[in-house]
Amino acid sequence: MPELPDVENYRRYLEETSLNREIAGAHVGDERVLADVSADGLGRRLTGHRFTGTRRHGKHLLVSLEDGGGLVLHFGMTGRLHWFGPDGDDPKHDRVRFDFRDGSHLAYVDQRLFGHVGLTDDADAFIEGERLGPDALDGAVDPGTFAAAVGSKRTSIKAALTDQSVLAGIGNVYADEILFQAGVHPKAPVQGLDDATMQGLHGAMRRVLQTAVDRGAGSEALFDRLPDGFLLRARGAGKACPRCGGEIRKEKISGRTGYYCPRCQSTGAPD
Repeated sequence: MPELPDVENYRRYLEETSLNREIAGAHVGDERVLADVSADGLGRRLTGHRFTGTRRHGKHLLVSLEDGGGLVLHFGMTGRLHWFGPDGDDPKHDRVRFDFRDGSHLAYVDQRLFGHVGLTDDADAFIEGERLGPDALDGAVDPGTFAAAVGSKRTSIKAALTDQSVLAGIGNVYADEILFQAGVHPKAPVQGLDDATMQGLHGAMRRVLQTAVDRGAGSEALFDRLPDGFLLRARGAGKACPRCGGEIRKEKISGRTGYYCPRCQSTGAPD
């Protein structure tokens, strides 16, 4: 599922390929991905305008128009973007295609239809309406802010990290990596973690997310590009821990299947 690092690279991709091109129209291949807008309404709002800027907040990509407001993209489990020129072919599972006046196109591709495409008049109001916490890579989220936000939850640490109202952008996969890098058990109760552990989690969060962005999150080759000490490279039950060589354990936590090393992640481990 695309998480913050993937969406950040989708944001950069859209900026590199699709800004300031006049939009000739929007073709909707499957209206099930539209959020609170019709296919005709989407086309009317975009036609004749240009995408002029981008903003990522957690797992959401907001694309501004020159006259205010703009597009909202959420990528669900399998969403991605694909730009192609006048001689290119529509990718499979193209659900919405933005056609530019110069003959190029930007496709929103989503095989499993769990993502959505919508419009907003105001990006800040949209973020508030979705009840999203601060973006996990926002520089304003310092160790103190992180500890206050996460520490307000009376859940396991993994549930707190993946709660989008606490911090926006971290999902199941990157929560596992952050906890592994910090040496914290995913079932550790938040209320039982001391200040040093919370500071370590904050540092691990920033390192993991930024490393994933820098190494090309969103690409199928990402795992091969990650450092050798990352759990993601060995994410699977029974595989060897990249740090100690012990067996990786698979377990459902807060309704999601996760992976961890019980030997390396002993902090806060349940009795």
